Amino acid sequence: MKMKSIFLSLAVMALVLTACNDNEKKEAEAKAEAERMEMEAQQKAEEEAMMLQREFEENTIAAKAMGNDQFSTLVAALKQAGLAQTFMEEGEYTVFAPTNDAFNAVPKNTLDNLMMAENQDQLQGLLKYHVVSGEWKAADLIKAIQDNDNKYRVTTLQGENLILSLKNDNVMVTDAKGNTATVIMADVDATNGVIHAIDKVVMPKA
Repeated sequence: MKMKSIFLSLAVMALVLTACNDNEKKEAEAKAEAERMEMEAQQKAEEEAMMLQREFEENTIAAKAMGNDQFSTLVAALKQAGLAQTFMEEGEYTVFAPTNDAFNAVPKNTLDNLMMAENQDQLQGLLKYHVVSGEWKAADLIKAIQDNDNKYRVTTLQGENLILSLKNDNVMVTDAKGNTATVIMADVDATNGVIHAIDKVVMPKA
């Protein structure tokens, strides 16, 4: 009888140990599965973030300008001025972008002089004069112009103003010297703003 009790006790202990081992195994498996799912979720999130970043970079103002043959002179000027990186990064900008023909209308010696390394600050000022903070689509610009008696003043990154107006349904950009450019292509949408192509290089006072 005593021996039988011992066997029963051993059997119960064996069952308890087996149950404990099974529970531990299940807990370990559950933990491993949770860790695997967490790792997969993290990896997926990282891949999505990389994809979004790549999409952002491929559609920035700088990328759009680089991908358009009409803006090759502007791109060269941005690189020379050390501003290309600015328009590859996050932000909201509205760029009144002179086309190659617009730059070709600038006297060659003036443009060559601006592109010299020692005149980088002056080139930066000129290029920043073509940029306004915030994203202004054509419809927003037109409304602002109409709401301000056909004369809407905007402050550029350079610090001086441009005056926007309408003429024959076209948006006109008048600089500090009274010269006027026409928006000839509007709403080139980018991930960090918008580009409006203009037919002349606008000039600040300084």
